[in-house]
Amino acid sequence: MTLSLPLWQRRILLILAGIAVVALFALAFTAGRVSAGPDHPNTTSADAGFARDMQVHHHQAVEMSLIVRDKVDDEVLRTVAYDIATTQQGQAGQMYAWLEEWNLPQSTSQPRMEWMAGASGGHAGMGMDMGSAGESMLLPDGRMPGMASNEQLDELRAATGDDAARLFLELMITHHRAGVQMAAAGAELAETDQVRDLAEKIQVGQQSEINLMEGLLADL
Repeated sequence: MTLSLPLWQRRILLILAGIAVVALFALAFTAGRVSAGPDHPNTTSADAGFARDMQVHHHQAVEMSLIVRDKVDDEVLRTVAYDIATTQQGQAGQMYAWLEEWNLPQSTSQPRMEWMAGASGGHAGMGMDMGSAGESMLLPDGRMPGMASNEQLDELRAATGDDAARLFLELMITHHRAGVQMAAAGAELAETDQVRDLAEKIQVGQQSEINLMEGLLADL
């Protein structure tokens, strides 16, 4: 005997079948997205280059700030040094975590600052001009622009009082100026919002600190 369903029941069954098919397609699409994994920057991207190089730049700023903070009595300068140390240590931690999240190495054989080659802002005057032939932006001894030399760091460690304050301010202003340029390139070239947002924050924050430190240096 053939089972004959009322018309309204057959319509409900067709609707349920259609919903089931749509659900299966949605599930398959979601599974494909999950298995493909998130779309992270690759190891030669500006995002990865920025994260690696700015970490190194930040670590030296932290080192210099901690050196001078124990050498001077001026509370304003001590506060500036402390703020630089804590802010940049935190930002360096963020960038380290990004590389871990992206499954990328913390360092590579890629030349430092090569990721900046595509920036349109120009870096002349900061020791960061790529030049017409695309020469390296690094200093002759391999340092990134703004980075203090080992001799300058030794001089800062040996200095006391106003001499330590003056040397720190001179070194950190130079350091920050280069950092601002790096951050500008990062903000322009980054593919991810997280890198772009931090680069813009660094650019604004370090320029503000430059203005403050130039005033402190003038007072000395």
